[in-house]
Amino acid sequence: MSGVVIHLPQGSGGAEGGEPPGDAVTLRLGPGEVARFGRGSATVPVELLLADPAISRLAGEIRVTHDHWQLTNYSTSHSYLVENPEGAGEYLRIPPRRVGAPIPFEFSRVVLPTRSDATIAFQVYAPDHVFLDPEAMDVPWGNSTVTAYSLDETATYFLVLVALCEPRLRDQSRVAVPTTPQIVERLRDHPACGTLTARAVSSHIDYLAEEKLRIAAPDTGETGKADRRNGKREEIVGLALRFGLVREEHLALLPPQTGAGGRERQAGS
Repeated sequence: MSGVVIHLPQGSGGAEGGEPPGDAVTLRLGPGEVARFGRGSATVPVELLLADPAISRLAGEIRVTHDHWQLTNYSTSHSYLVENPEGAGEYLRIPPRRVGAPIPFEFSRVVLPTRSDATIAFQVYAPDHVFLDPEAMDVPWGNSTVTAYSLDETATYFLVLVALCEPRLRDQSRVAVPTTPQIVERLRDHPACGTLTARAVSSHIDYLAEEKLRIAAPDTGETGKADRRNGKREEIVGLALRFGLVREEHLALLPPQTGAGGRERQAGS
């Protein structure tokens, strides 16, 4: 992934003057590119429209570098938060007028204060965090080898990937790939996934397919979105298992299966 993906979920950008909440917005930025956010106007265009009277016309800016992204806060009075949804409450506070604050998280939620009960927030997926091949770490010459698929096994998206692969890892057969609601239910008892929603799972699946595993969207012709989603999940599981990105030992990351059937499968695995 050479850049960032910025995602504003539907309705998360607020609304002004009784207007309905805005549609979802997804932006893709390469190194050196910039996206500005705020309420905007005819003279102050922004790429990410956040419609709330407490947010400045030009509230801030995201700038992409080769291996991270930077946040500028143009507000003269409000701090912004950058949360790490994958961590244990980690966050950065970006004070007013701060220019080019580097953001180290692979997956971030940028939160802006408002005068209503709810804050306004959008998500930023950072450039790939590249890891060296452990077998090449001690090589004293030439360029070190990097991994083809850079996956963080502590991240929520990796838990989603393991849950997608679990039925085939346990049964070693061509069983159906879990649906999004099934993944939500499977991860519900994990300490980091108690509030995981179907929309969040879908976002993680899109992130895995488009950025981490670089899977092209399946050509389903006129068969519709449901077939495209099923095809995407099938491709993700197939690639992850073929290349050993998810293995049997990763099943230990999932919460224990409940019910007699789950205990039997675990005992026999």
